[in-house]
Amino acid sequence: QVQLVESGGGLVQAGGSLRLSCAASERTLNKYAMGWFRQAPGKEREFVAAISQSGGSTYYADSVRGRFAISRDNAKNTVNLQMNSLKPDDTAVYYCAASPSWAPVPRIDAYNYWGQGTQVTVSS
Repeated sequence: QVQLVESGGGLVQAGGSLRLSCAASERTLNKYAMGWFRQAPGKEREFVAAISQSGGSTYYADSVRGRFAISRDNAKNTVNLQMNSLKPDDTAVYYCAASPSWAPVPRIDAYNYWGQGTQVTVSS
């Protein structure tokens, strides 16, 4: 059982930046591809970014490509999401998730473990 805890959310003005972190209880986090998803009020949960087990491959949703960057430190069992040039449309609860896949995957059903989420609010 992998336990994931997100942190770093908050309120920021449009154009600002936030860095989300996901801490995992699993010492062998390098066995999982990791992903970030988000869910805005009244909308379905959607894919944001994913990273392979080794960290050598990443994948982004079109809506965030060029603004967000996912990274991981397997030695520290953490995954980060650097979010720049934030827009009001980025407002959502952001979730960290772990998948037994080797490669980064954008599908929600590929992920077995989920964190509780952290709120990101971008004001205009």
